[in-house]
Amino acid sequence: MDKIRWGILSTGKIAHALAKTFNEMADAELVAVASRSQASADSFGAQYNIPNRYGSYEAMMADKDVDAVYIATPNSLHYENMLMCIEAGKHMLCEKSFTLNAQQAQLCVDRARANKLFLMEAMWTRFIPATVQARQWVQEGLLGELKQVRAEFCVNLPYNPEGRVYNPELGGGALLDVGVYPVSFAVHWLGIPDDIYSFAFLGETGVDEYESIMFGYEKGAIAQLAAGVRFRGTQEAVVIGDKGYVRFHANFHHSSRLTLKQVDMPEREVDIPYGNGYRYEVEEVHRCIKAGKLESDIMPLDETIAIMELMDTLRAEWGVEYPNE
Repeated sequence: MDKIRWGILSTGKIAHALAKTFNEMADAELVAVASRSQASADSFGAQYNIPNRYGSYEAMMADKDVDAVYIATPNSLHYENMLMCIEAGKHMLCEKSFTLNAQQAQLCVDRARANKLFLMEAMWTRFIPATVQARQWVQEGLLGELKQVRAEFCVNLPYNPEGRVYNPELGGGALLDVGVYPVSFAVHWLGIPDDIYSFAFLGETGVDEYESIMFGYEKGAIAQLAAGVRFRGTQEAVVIGDKGYVRFHANFHHSSRLTLKQVDMPEREVDIPYGNGYRYEVEEVHRCIKAGKLESDIMPLDETIAIMELMDTLRAEWGVEYPNE
């Protein structure tokens, strides 16, 4: 398979970024886009020279030229969109948060596996050069045994009770929108925690607007995490071991600078070009599909489900429920 032919579900902000990415990749071909209106699909398709333009998501599923689908719809639609793609025999890369809850995630994973279709959560942080470098340092033992992870993702997003971020009917809230980044980051380095402690502030619409989370591990490690959509924070992260630490500078989810500090050695600052985060995750999908793999070793499906289970536990503690989950 020389080229993987892609279709995009949705014409929102993320869809624009993906269209640009696909058009820049030699082994990707963007052949279709689907929107809830034909006018939107036509406008988007004309902008990115996409030949097949559909006024419904269902219509694109019948396109036999589409090998894989990028699901760029709101959180509340991911579940039904994945099931639709599975029924149509399409490989999938789905935006985070993967689904609204772990039960939905498990069902999608089970059906994708049963139908021998590739599926991955679009968590680009796992694939950016800064994370790849930090992972290499950890594997080389430069940090020793990992003891602590700190990560913060707080942004100030305009308040719109009907919009994606604040509307419970769209799976809104800080946790599923930005909190999934530090949660997934902690799990990547330390694994699934044994204990969870947290506090969240719920806004007028009933969704979480900011939160502080701590994970505890029987082996002695801890993770300190924060997320929010009402104020901006540092967005930095640090992974700490008993022999040193690595700091991800501003915007850890697409960091371009690391600081490595080992015991009894001076700090070493490394600039690592970030490039295009979408490209790295799409490259992983291509690598896996061409190798006949149904999931990624770096963002495995069982880990995606476990992360959804953690977020279910957190939301239950806070009393955050979605009407359509």
